[in-house]
Parts: sequence; structure tokens; C-alpha cells
Amino acid sequence: MEKFVFFGGKGGVGKTTVSSAYAVTCADAGLETLVVSTDPAHSTSDVFDQAFGDDPRSVAGHDGLSAMEIDPDEEVDEHLQETRRALADQVSTAMVNEIDRQIELAHRTPGAYEAALFDRFIGVMRDSAAYDRVIFDTAPTGGALRLLSLPEFLEGWIDRLIDKRAESIDLFERAAIGDREARRRADEDPVIARLEDRRENFAFAGRTLREEAAFFLVLNPDELSIRETSRAIEQLAEHDLTVRGLVVNRLTPEPDEDEQGRGATYLRERCATERERVGTVREEFAQPIAAVIETRVAEVTGDLLAEVAAELDIEIAPEATTA
Repeated sequence: MEKFVFFGGKGGVGKTTVSSAYAVTCADAGLETLVVSTDPAHSTSDVFDQAFGDDPRSVAGHDGLSAMEIDPDEEVDEHLQETRRALADQVSTAMVNEIDRQIELAHRTPGAYEAALFDRFIGVMRDSAAYDRVIFDTAPTGGALRLLSLPEFLEGWIDRLIDKRAESIDLFERAAIGDREARRRADEDPVIARLEDRRENFAFAGRTLREEAAFFLVLNPDELSIRETSRAIEQLAEHDLTVRGLVVNRLTPEPDEDEQGRGATYLRERCATERERVGTVREEFAQPIAAVIETRVAEVTGDLLAEVAAELDIEIAPEATTA
């Protein structure tokens, strides 16, 4: 199994339960494991009955397991401040107020949330040397797909920005100080240096997602969830990201044979419908089903989390490395 494992799916299907259960399995197998929540709902704290923050923290009762919850709102604010600081060093005092205004507007536009979160996301992957397995409990499918498609989009966008910046420096400086000095100024330009650093970050993310990551989608046995899963597989494939398997979660338990009455009839009919949908998933999806998990009466924590972990047929051992 690759080092980075992602569990995605539409909101409310049980991604946090599944990702946390898999994290426990990996840690129990002796892997130093980190589970990272990028979902604004942040249910990881509820699963382990322990508060987590922006930095990894050991999970009580589970040796070798750490968890962290990335706060998207805080990431957007930090992204805004860091961008403001970087640009303020490169422009005149008269431009600072205008830059502040433009940055504030930019961070309210669609995509700012994903861009800020993606910076943190890259940081987690870069700083993961201490872990054998890093598991991402991602946001609902739409947001996660936008996040995962950023490397391809932003790398090309930054290339164009660098070209435009170099062209503007060349024209301006050549007119003022001559060809040789213009080339030197372009080589030392801090804006170009920053853009090139960003490009390398996005290139790293793209390589890592394609070469060192495995993707699993969690779904429920209902038509809406199945359709969204199908769309997610297609959209991930457009970015050369392959879904390794599916986890069908929250199936209704069958009533006992001797149970009768209206409630038992309803449950049997519901179970029959859900089993039929699981069959549809098996027949129509190329990806294998890694687990079919029944709904528990209580919240999935503690011993119940271990039960769910035992039902996951997902590889644990790290990929063999070649010397």
C-alpha cells in the first residue's frame, strides 16, 4: 500500500469512521500512522473522544497513532496574511493599501478556500517523514476533487505568470538600464522566485498524488450516493488519479427470522433494496468493494471502531522499496 491513503465521498457517508478505523488497523500492525481530517465537520475528535488541532497529537489508547484536524477557516486567514506579508515587501508603501484590498477580495472568491487548504495539505505530505502511513479523511467529494485537481491547474497557471513577470521585467529594465542588467534583475526577482517555489510545490503534490497515493471512496447504499461515487471516479480519472476500492457503509441490519410486524417488514424490504444496490455496485463498478459495513446502534467509537476496522479488506503493509 502507498504511504498516503485518501478516503473521500459525499457528506455524511461515514468517511471519518472508515478512515479512523483504517488508521487504527495500520497502527495496530506496527505502522507509525497519522490520520488527517480536512473535513470542516471534524468528527475525528468525536471518534476518538479526544480534541485534536492543527498539529499531530498522539491518540490515547493507540500506540503509534496520531491525529490532526486542519481548520479551513484558519488556513484561509493564514494564507491571506502570508500573501500580504510577501507582497508588501516588494511594493511601495503607496501600494500596500490597494494590495490589502485586492487580497481581501481574492480570499472571498470561489477557490480561495481550496487554495489555502491545499498549501497546508502539501505541508503535511512534505513533513511526513516520521510516519509510515498518512491517512486523509477528506472533505465531501466536490471540495475534495477541486482540491486534488489543483496541481495540474495551478502549475500551468504559475508558468504563465512567470513568463509574464519575466517579460515585464525585461521590457522595463532594458529600457532603463540595458540588456545585461535586465537579465540579472530578472534572475534575482523575488516575485519570480516565489512563483517558482509555488510551482515546485504543486509539481511535488501532483507527483505524490499520482505515484504515492491510494484513493478509496465511501458510499451508502442509496441511488444518490452511488451516482456521486460514479461521477467522482470519472473526475479523478481525468486527473490520472485511480480509485483503488469502494467501501459501502451503513447497511441496515437484517431482522431476526422470528421477528414479525410492521417494523420487521419494513427492515426486510429496506435490506432487500440495499443488498440489490450493493449488487449493482459490484456489477457496474470496476473498483472492488473493500468492505460492506452495517450500521451500528451506537456511535462508532472504542470497541465498535475496532469491529469496523476488522471488516475493512484494505492492504496495510507499506510498498516495498527498492535499493
